[in-house]
Amino acid sequence: MRAATVVMLAGAVALAGAVVAGAQTAPETAAKPAPVALKTAASFQSIKDPGARSVALFQEAGKVIQSPRCLNCHPVQRAPTQGDDLHPHNPPMVAGESGHGPAGLACFSCHTAKNVPTWGQDIKSIPGDPKWALAPAEMAWQGKSLAQICAQIKNPATNGGKSMTELHHHMAQDHLVGWAWNPGAGRVPAPGTQAQFGELIKAWIDTGAKCPQSPKA
Repeated sequence: MRAATVVMLAGAVALAGAVVAGAQTAPETAAKPAPVALKTAASFQSIKDPGARSVALFQEAGKVIQSPRCLNCHPVQRAPTQGDDLHPHNPPMVAGESGHGPAGLACFSCHTAKNVPTWGQDIKSIPGDPKWALAPAEMAWQGKSLAQICAQIKNPATNGGKSMTELHHHMAQDHLVGWAWNPGAGRVPAPGTQAQFGELIKAWIDTGAKCPQSPKA
């Protein structure tokens, strides 16, 4: 067995133990950090130019897209990160061919179908969702500018073949995307609500899906 695999397995066993212990002894609920506000789509109606309004809408939606809750699961290097500082996943983990972890160490070795609270000081809960997995490689954007992300997600050639309608449905209604607003104890939720985020994306699409300009070098 390779050394890297041994490290991942050892870490997974320890983390799985924390999940079991947390499930047995930790409180069912814990105080959540205060959420960050998100402007509504209607608040951008004063911008008369549709193109400028479209850009402004996406920039507001970008507060969610570029929040740690999303970036941690959208890594370009195909290895998840953790925390608000995007530090490497512990134990070390990679996407594998399926996005659910390498052979023999699936994400569900530690992550279950729901958030599980623990008594840990550094890890207050183990995140979970029935669809827990890394985002597909074509939707990897950690480290990219908002302009680059915008161009990527609106293009079916680089977003996994999604139409704009499908993209909106994914952003506004997907359960795993919705986890970002219910991330478990010890994590700051994504700004606003998923409903507000979905409205921003819909308004962005309706105004032409314009992208911000790339920052000048």
